[in-house]
Amino acid sequence: MNRIFALADCNNFYVSCERVFNPRLEKKPVVVLSNNDGIVVSRSNEVKSLGIKMGVPIFEIEDLIKKHNIQVLSSNYTLYADMSNRIMETLSMFTPDIEVYSIDEAFLDLAGFKKSLTEYGQEVRKTVKQWTGVPVSIGIGKTKTLAKIANYIAKRSEKANGVLDLTDSPYMDKALAQVPVEKIWGIGRRTAAKLNKMQITTAFDLSKIDAEKIRDKFGIVFARVVCELQGICCYDLEQNPPAKKSISVSRMFGEPIESKEKLIEAAASYTSRAGEKLREGGLSTGLLTVYVATSQFKQDTYFNSHTVKFEVYTNDTTELIRAAVGSIEKLYRQNCQFKRCGIILNELAAQQQIQNSLFDTADRQKSKRLMETIDKINNKTGMPLRWAVEGITQPWQVKFKKLSKRYTTCWRELPEVA
Repeated sequence: MNRIFALADCNNFYVSCERVFNPRLEKKPVVVLSNNDGIVVSRSNEVKSLGIKMGVPIFEIEDLIKKHNIQVLSSNYTLYADMSNRIMETLSMFTPDIEVYSIDEAFLDLAGFKKSLTEYGQEVRKTVKQWTGVPVSIGIGKTKTLAKIANYIAKRSEKANGVLDLTDSPYMDKALAQVPVEKIWGIGRRTAAKLNKMQITTAFDLSKIDAEKIRDKFGIVFARVVCELQGICCYDLEQNPPAKKSISVSRMFGEPIESKEKLIEAAASYTSRAGEKLREGGLSTGLLTVYVATSQFKQDTYFNSHTVKFEVYTNDTTELIRAAVGSIEKLYRQNCQFKRCGIILNELAAQQQIQNSLFDTADRQKSKRLMETIDKINNKTGMPLRWAVEGITQPWQVKFKKLSKRYTTCWRELPEVA
């Protein structure tokens, strides 16, 4: 059976989520900012028309914000995650075969559907908008890469009206010619620059290359991209994502840290979150790495890391925090203004596969009961338990000065109807 993939991609996702609960933002220029309100990570179409690029620092566009009355919001990750879950549940009603690719994208398998794919795509689009309030675009193709390209065009073409089917399109060559090589899924900036020097500037140009001949120069992954552009399926749906190889929790501080005590608080807080992620996935870790860094824009920059190997794999937050605190003791340097700290857990393994050591003196069963109890309490309450070493005031916490409410997940922040 010939494969048919549809890519459902939310339009300006963060901005769209904000507009669902604040209709006054409709048709107004809106940007959503990253952690600490530093850079632009989502833009409304009105902002895009002003020439404001993704990733631009907020201080560089302050004049434009004032001139055009641009609405500025902090990232509300709790809201966006919940909205994403609702969208993915809605999409899963249209086909049992779905791959959640990112927070705002999903691939659907439409092979064997006899109905007009364009009509079906419009039905999907209409339903998601009606049930969640978030607009999506649908791109359909014989490969994932072609579905991505169809989606890219569907977002920008008024004629497509949000849905483009390239499975049997007589305009395939014309469609591919509209897409620059740097916009192709799997093509990075450096590769795109090399291709441009070879006079390969569009997806159409790349589709005419012999994949085998260029494989030695660019590698197997690049050759697969070429094959996908030619309609040869190289990537199937990933309905069972591969097991995580590492877990990372890293944040920029809301304000620089100079004291060792505050740096320990931050490291302990991030380690606690990493421990929660471990247990959520039924995993334990054998290796913990802590790194610290000052601002890269300062003259005397400092970056260093320390790794701890556990004799017995663990997901006990107390053990993890103890290791993290010991690492900070080794990494701390006086007169440094630390701007970032991160925790990385490697050598992950399923909890049921862990082999205990004959010389292990820890009460693992007691530890397991304690972690399960804490996780249950934290999952049920809006005031999660914290470890004392994480501190109370936490002035280093990431700043979100323009945060909207968590309308769908917090009782105290439900929408109010006048």
